[in-house]
Amino acid sequence: MTSYLDSNDQDKKGDSLKAQRFQMLEDIAKELAGEVVFPTYFDAVLRLRKVLQDPNQSIGGIAAAVSIEPLISAKLLHLANSVAFNPEGRSVVDLKSAITRLGLNAVRSTALSIVMTQLLRAKGMAEFTDLTHSLWEHSIKTAAAARIIGQTVTRLNADAAMLAGLIHDLGAFYMLYRATQYEELRHRPDSVRYLIIQWHESIGASLLNALGIPEEIVDATVDHDHIRPTPSPIRTLNDVIYVANMLADGHFEWLMQDKAESPAELAVLEEKYGYLRPEIDALATEMHAAFS
Repeated sequence: MTSYLDSNDQDKKGDSLKAQRFQMLEDIAKELAGEVVFPTYFDAVLRLRKVLQDPNQSIGGIAAAVSIEPLISAKLLHLANSVAFNPEGRSVVDLKSAITRLGLNAVRSTALSIVMTQLLRAKGMAEFTDLTHSLWEHSIKTAAAARIIGQTVTRLNADAAMLAGLIHDLGAFYMLYRATQYEELRHRPDSVRYLIIQWHESIGASLLNALGIPEEIVDATVDHDHIRPTPSPIRTLNDVIYVANMLADGHFEWLMQDKAESPAELAVLEEKYGYLRPEIDALATEMHAAFS
């Protein structure tokens, strides 16, 4: 019998990879029409479950904990904007407002239900722990950067910016999870990496739309990894997420493609907005403290 790890088991390329890719995209399209729940970073979800199961936790403590889990944050926002909780049709675009509207019981029960499903679906993700950890850390730092940028150099809603930063790479988590559903791909890390790099932005936008995220938040995440001239001044939420993503080392996707040098435009961005890093790092540390 041929081993998964022998010399005949190379990463898929060309037509073979293309066929697998289209099968995966077809399956994703079907799944997005229903209820979508998938794992993100296993350790963070485990710690979140502990917080949610503590009967003595306040709404503030739970809010702090769920605010660093991208999928749950997205789903709570969607629930807060549903007819049941928003009969007058006044949409909220930030997590703080969503949690206030939902209340402690709804936040706890909804988040815990999602957490349990995430843990049940985490099988097969262990081989990608390092990648999911990197994605999670990047999401936290981007959220922190987006908030600092929003409140420091713009008049935009800093809370909405923070949420958009947190969920901007949700498509990468989802693509990784979907890849692990295919036995062949689980043992081909380079093929998985290729799929994530090529498709996580477009799939991410489709995913956020399927999750019912307000259009302005979805639009803010579009093309966040496409290097472009540094916006100055920052005028839109999309500008905020682009700069935040890059300040949070979002060009790691560029580095994942084995390109030795970062684009020169990043030096311009660093010169313009790098002074914000101490505040960004301090807020990211504060967000991590939710699990301490």
